[in-house]
Amino acid sequence: MKHLRLSTLIVMTVFIFSCAKEKKNSYPAIEQTVLEKHMEKLASDEFLGRMPCTEGENKTIAYLESEMKRIGLKPANGGSYLQDVPLVDISGAMSSEMVVTTPSKKFQLQKGTDFVVHSERTQERLTLTDSELVFCGFGIQSEKEGWDDYAGMDMTGKTAVILINDPGFGGEDSTFFKGNAMTYNGRWDRKYDVADAMGADGLIIIHETASAGYPWFVVQSSWTGSMQGLDGVDRSSDTGIKGWWTLDAAKNIFEACDLNLGEQIRAARKPGFKPVPLNAQVNVSLENTYSSCTSHNVAGYIEGKTKPEEYVVYTAHWDHIGVGNAVDGDSIYNGALDNASGTATVLAIAESMAKSTPDRSVVFLFVTAEEQGLLGSEYYVENPLFPLDATVANLNMDGVNPAGRMKDFTITGKGHSEMDEWAQKAAEAQGRYVQNEKEPEKGYFFRSDQFNFARKGVPVLYADGGYDHWEKGKEYALKFREEYTAQRYHAPADNYDPEEWNYEGMVQDGQIYLNIGFDLSNSSVWPEWYAQSEFSRPKVMD
Repeated sequence: MKHLRLSTLIVMTVFIFSCAKEKKNSYPAIEQTVLEKHMEKLASDEFLGRMPCTEGENKTIAYLESEMKRIGLKPANGGSYLQDVPLVDISGAMSSEMVVTTPSKKFQLQKGTDFVVHSERTQERLTLTDSELVFCGFGIQSEKEGWDDYAGMDMTGKTAVILINDPGFGGEDSTFFKGNAMTYNGRWDRKYDVADAMGADGLIIIHETASAGYPWFVVQSSWTGSMQGLDGVDRSSDTGIKGWWTLDAAKNIFEACDLNLGEQIRAARKPGFKPVPLNAQVNVSLENTYSSCTSHNVAGYIEGKTKPEEYVVYTAHWDHIGVGNAVDGDSIYNGALDNASGTATVLAIAESMAKSTPDRSVVFLFVTAEEQGLLGSEYYVENPLFPLDATVANLNMDGVNPAGRMKDFTITGKGHSEMDEWAQKAAEAQGRYVQNEKEPEKGYFFRSDQFNFARKGVPVLYADGGYDHWEKGKEYALKFREEYTAQRYHAPADNYDPEEWNYEGMVQDGQIYLNIGFDLSNSSVWPEWYAQSEFSRPKVMD
């Protein structure tokens, strides 16, 4: 009888623990109909491309607010779902030509076709007048790498001509500037900062599609017309005119200066590179109109039941680039994939998670002005609604797979933190495998909002499926991604098409993001940064 009771106790104990385990892993389900509803609305012409500080913003934030109220999320900013983000809007009209005078030839580069320039200054007229051109390699200064592409050069009255990406790209040494993986030094916005610090009059980046990660059309659409920055930042001493040359224009100019661009690129990859004067001058002008405006981050949250002052934060940027140059008769840049898809998916996650009460609080943050340089998330991490040292992790969604179910779950920036391990566990539960990003040279980790959280010490996850289709394989998945980048990225063609979009992939990625956030929000664990990462924060003690 004693043995029977013991056996019964064991069976009951196993049953109880099995039920507890089953309950722990019983996740709320993402609903495809909810995704479809949000996608159809947010990517419609009604929202006018969701440009900050326009009627498109007003419609977008009103929709997000109403959905948060309906779902039952608490307003994150006192009694409001909105966080004001002060922006300055600058519209620059560049001169029709950029004149470059070399020892042997004068070039009259055509705006849009050969060059694009803009300014971050609130100044009505800016000019480069006979500004001396200097090739400054990759435009990098890095004490850690012992690298200075401006060494010994006074840039006063001069315009720097530089390369995109960094010296490790295209080389065989994976430890040299992280090899093909772009470092933050290789990002154009970091190069802007260095040129500002050097006091250059102008900065021109040579565009090359493979190194940049996007075609010339993206430069044309993203750096013309209305552009925005955070208001209240003194840029009066920054480099006045910044912009881009096409690769062909750069080759021709270098040749006319008796220099071979290919040879100069090879020289710029080697330690000890020194700036090379081109013995050429540039003339171009820019007429600016500018005004201040207030955009908005939108945030709501589920209050945790046992650890309400610890936060798991989901992010997606709600904005796109509005109304612009018409392509095939369409001038509205709807940004269906980028990023109505991420916004719709995070809304769907919020609706599903709101049906339960996690231990930790879960925040759903929709940020503005990502397309203008991650401005909404930058403002948030400098003015957080919830303390960053109490923020457990950030899970960012920017472009959710519309091609169907995938076997892969590809992490952009894999190797930085223990968020990789949370992703690995969730992926295995879905029968998927985790891998590192396939194109680290394009610097995607620095091109979305999780980067601002990472630089403040919050472990992040930015991942999706997209390289190994469940039924059609890797070749199909790669072709789908390449065609999107070439034909739709930052173009009016990024439209929602219910007949073309396959929601199985969006549901799959939405569900894995929900599962990871659900586990984190019901845990007492704080993910940590790996020692080899450039990011870190003090360990949080339980």
